[in-house]
Amino acid sequence: MAEMLKIDNIKKTFNPGTINEKVALNGVNLSLEEGDFVTVIGGNGAGKSTTLNAIAGVWPVDSGKIYIGGDDVTRLSEYKRAKYLGRVFQDPMTGTATTMSIEENMAIAARRGQSRGLSWGITKKERDVYREMLATLDLGLEDRLSSKVGLLSGGQRQAITLLMASIQKPRLLLLDEHTAALDPKTAAKVLEISDKIIADHHLTAMMVTHNMKDAIVHGNRLIMMNEGHIILDIEGEEKKKLTKQDLLEKFAEVAGAQVESDEVLLS
Repeated sequence: MAEMLKIDNIKKTFNPGTINEKVALNGVNLSLEEGDFVTVIGGNGAGKSTTLNAIAGVWPVDSGKIYIGGDDVTRLSEYKRAKYLGRVFQDPMTGTATTMSIEENMAIAARRGQSRGLSWGITKKERDVYREMLATLDLGLEDRLSSKVGLLSGGQRQAITLLMASIQKPRLLLLDEHTAALDPKTAAKVLEISDKIIADHHLTAMMVTHNMKDAIVHGNRLIMMNEGHIILDIEGEEKKKLTKQDLLEKFAEVAGAQVESDEVLLS
């Protein structure tokens, strides 16, 4: 199976040489095969979102290499890496243009990287495709193509953002705590939709979460980060049998700290 992501010993320190110096990534190594769906957990400042930002090129790493689909993207700008990636953020407002309609948002995502933009309008064929895609969400949005995205709930917006992020079948889908701002019922629905989209399109994905249960239930592999590096990598049958207690014990063992509750992983 093809290697879709390779992170080779990346390091990143913010504000070096100052009183606010913070070692965010301290030699992260990670390899994802095509079709891997990896959940990422760890305490505050462990390096979870920083790793996703490094992959996306939000800022350059200090050292190390990043390959997506075999291409060395280490020195590429965030803009140039965008063609490889789909991204969904914590804030439901981030991934969509709120003053535009659902169909306009989807058309922008579908035409990303093309020169024609929205100037040609949306064809009936495109509209039918969007309607079909929205119907799979089971949220009734297929009948609201002309509704402004700003009028939708947070859960509906995140569901649409997921569709938009995967519409061009990116090499890698990055989900950065994309259910954290949602109520539990809506979060569960958005996670169900995430699972379906990743499986249906055979996408390779990374999902940062603060919810240990979600990290265990979703994906085929789980990594735990602490102090800027990966301390645990569990996959396959071992992951399926995991419990929250197992994770807490493993964290205590590897991090060398006694963990009384899951707060250290969820903070």
